[in-house]
Amino acid sequence: MTKHLGRFIFAATSFLLAVSGFGEAPANHIDLSKFPATQLDDIVVPLPSEVFNVLDKLGTPNWQEQLRNPTVKNRGEREQIALLLGSVVAEGFVAVEAADKARVKQIGRDVLELARAIGVESTVLARTNSIVTKADSGDWIFVRRELDGALTDVKNAMIQLKDAQLAHLVSLGGWLRGTEVLTAVVQKSYSSDAADLLNQPDLLRYFQERLAGMPPRMRNNPLVNRMQKGLEEISPLINQKLTPGSVRRINEITGQMVKAINSRA
Repeated sequence: MTKHLGRFIFAATSFLLAVSGFGEAPANHIDLSKFPATQLDDIVVPLPSEVFNVLDKLGTPNWQEQLRNPTVKNRGEREQIALLLGSVVAEGFVAVEAADKARVKQIGRDVLELARAIGVESTVLARTNSIVTKADSGDWIFVRRELDGALTDVKNAMIQLKDAQLAHLVSLGGWLRGTEVLTAVVQKSYSSDAADLLNQPDLLRYFQERLAGMPPRMRNNPLVNRMQKGLEEISPLINQKLTPGSVRRINEITGQMVKAINSRA
C-alpha cells in the first residue's frame, strides 16, 4: 500500500465535512495542523475536493461499481432530507471519480431538489447549475469544488436559520455514505497500515455527541434513533486495530444505515 493511499484512507473517512489542504506527512503521521481547515469543536477535517485530489494518485479502483441510485423522491421528514442530502453529495464525489457525466448531472439536480425541500434552495442554485454545466464538459476539478461549495453553503444556511442540528445530520449522512464506499475500496486491497488509519474515534464521538445533544423531538425520530444505534455499533470497531473482518463489518453497518436513510419505512 503506497503512502498516498495511506493518506487517502485517513482523509476520506472524514469524507464530507470541512475546509482545505493536504500536506506531505508520512502515512503513519498526518499533521492536520499544517494546512488550513474548518474546525468542528476540536475535530479538524478536510474538504471532499482535497480528499479526491489524493484519490487521483491511487490508480484505478472501480468507482462505477461503487455508485448507487439515491431515492431522492422517497423522503419523509426534515431529518431524513438532511441525512439524504449529505449522502447524495457524497455520491456526487464517487460519480466524479467514475467520470459518469449523466450521474453527476442528475446528482446536481437532486441536490437542488433536496435543498428546496429543506428551504435552502437559493443557496445552491448557482452551484448546482454549474455542476450540471461543468459535468457536460468533463471539468471534474471544478465540479468537485462546486460540490464542496454546495455542501458548505447548505450547512451555513441551516445554521443561520437556527437549524444547526440539521447541518450535523447533513455531515453525518455524507460521512456514512463516504465510509461505506471507502471501506468497500479498502476491502478490495486490504493493508493493516491503511486500515489503521480508519481509526477516528474523535470524529465518531463528535457525531455521537451531536445526536445525543439534539432536542428530544429529533432524538426520538426513528431514523435519527437508527443513526445513534448504528454509530454505537461502529464505535467498538473503530476504537481498535482494524482487521479485514472489522473493515467488512463497518462497511455492512454503514451500508445498512445508508439504506435506512434512503427508505421511508
